[in-house]
Amino acid sequence: MSVQIAPSILSASFTELGRDIAAVERGGADLIHVDVMDGHFVPNITIGPPVVQAIERVATRPLDVHLMIEHPERYVDAFIQAGAQMLSVHVEAARHLHRTIAFIKSRGIRAGAVLNPSTPVAALEEIAGDLDFVVVMSVNPGFGGQTFIPRSLDKLRRVRELLARIGSAAPIEVDGGIDGSNAADAVAAGASILVAGHAIFANGDPEAATRALRAAVNSAAGSHA
Repeated sequence: MSVQIAPSILSASFTELGRDIAAVERGGADLIHVDVMDGHFVPNITIGPPVVQAIERVATRPLDVHLMIEHPERYVDAFIQAGAQMLSVHVEAARHLHRTIAFIKSRGIRAGAVLNPSTPVAALEEIAGDLDFVVVMSVNPGFGGQTFIPRSLDKLRRVRELLARIGSAAPIEVDGGIDGSNAADAVAAGASILVAGHAIFANGDPEAATRALRAAVNSAAGSHA
């Protein structure tokens, strides 16, 4: 299974986003993860479509935009126009999830659904077959630098089982508290897209940190070959 690294710019320097994005791309990032927060669905406010559009101009990797907002259907089009190539919405926030997912896909980009830590995997039962990817939150959304919730590993396994049962090859993305100590376990549990923010940007060398996260996953894979 090919594992993708998606550095989250939530933990990057907002005064030097271009620099930090270039650094993680040199380090081998596959995606650029963009967290959009509205201060209502989660207790924080981040960025809107104009900043995503600015990021799209400098990034050479696809933008993986995660909408942590109420009424996401109202803003889907704006973020697609801004440059999102993957767009995920929360099961808990989208009142008409099927309609929202269908609209995202109709615009020619990948559509994903996100599960908060307390949301059961069963919430995906009626939509799983329509998803291009699933996001499992391994922290409570709203802030970077949080600690990985260990029970998330079992949740990843259960999402993988659900997708396998319906014959879906949709990748599973894990978001929250991912670093070199747990990345390999997350992959073994079923994740193939790793979102990492603090682990990538906190040490001042995002390029090296991106390479180190990839090495941690590859090393574990090699030891189990």
